[in-house]
Amino acid sequence: MKTTVVCGLLGSGKTTFLQGFLKQFSEKTVILVNDFAKAGIDGEIVSVSGIETIELPSGCICCTLKFDLISTIQKVLKEFSPEHLVVEPSGVAAVSGVLEVLDILKINPVTVVGVIDAAEFLELYESGMYGSFFEDQIRNSDIILVNKVDLAPEEAIERTVATVEKVNPGALVYRTVQARLDGPLPSESRRGPLVKTGDPVDFQFDTVSVTLRNGVDLTALQDAFRDIARGAYGDVVRAKALVQTGEGPFKFDLVYGKVDQAPFDSAVSRSRLVVIGKNLKKDSLTKQIGVPHLFL
Repeated sequence: MKTTVVCGLLGSGKTTFLQGFLKQFSEKTVILVNDFAKAGIDGEIVSVSGIETIELPSGCICCTLKFDLISTIQKVLKEFSPEHLVVEPSGVAAVSGVLEVLDILKINPVTVVGVIDAAEFLELYESGMYGSFFEDQIRNSDIILVNKVDLAPEEAIERTVATVEKVNPGALVYRTVQARLDGPLPSESRRGPLVKTGDPVDFQFDTVSVTLRNGVDLTALQDAFRDIARGAYGDVVRAKALVQTGEGPFKFDLVYGKVDQAPFDSAVSRSRLVVIGKNLKKDSLTKQIGVPHLFL
């Protein structure tokens, strides 16, 4: 069985990568998706491709949900017998914890794809605010996508690539936009022993998951995301929404103050918003977020 793990910090582009990556395959594939917040969104985004998608409970599968990951994979192997297993851990999970589980289950070979946001990586890495997270990701990745190069200055891109290559000289490094590669992804399996760079990082993020009313006004939602981006509801590092608006289905993404929206390819049965950050004003978020009729 081919096995691929796709890892990266919140908002780096993992799910975007998967949407394109999965189109390359005709074999029977099952995807395990682990969102950090309670109202999972990534699973529905990926499942539009028609591939069997299983969402794990909210939390970090490298620590508190490790047993859930073991039992879920065992169940998947028994019930689906996939030819290709894909695991997308949450954006705060140490990939070494996922690889430990796969080693326990004697699943190999494993290819690890790491996705890095070129526009944010250097500041976050050099500040040390995410502890050993990046070291763990980079050292255990076989293939690394330095993503969003269209949003970063060339000097930052060059320094990011140089840093990645210094930490893991054996990785294949690609510069990407929208996490797209020209041609198929090389089949590179994990070489050498698993690398652990320290104890799992406790990010201590707050999360708010809110159900939205189907048919909400698109402009109202745009205004709400602008308010979130400017810090009206706390220090938000990531927000995302799948919403059936009055103008059709839309997907919203906010990463470190940058908002992106796009039409979604399928009708959304349950509109919802997820916000991740620190010092969140949860009461305000779960009420009207300054926009009447937005929330149920």
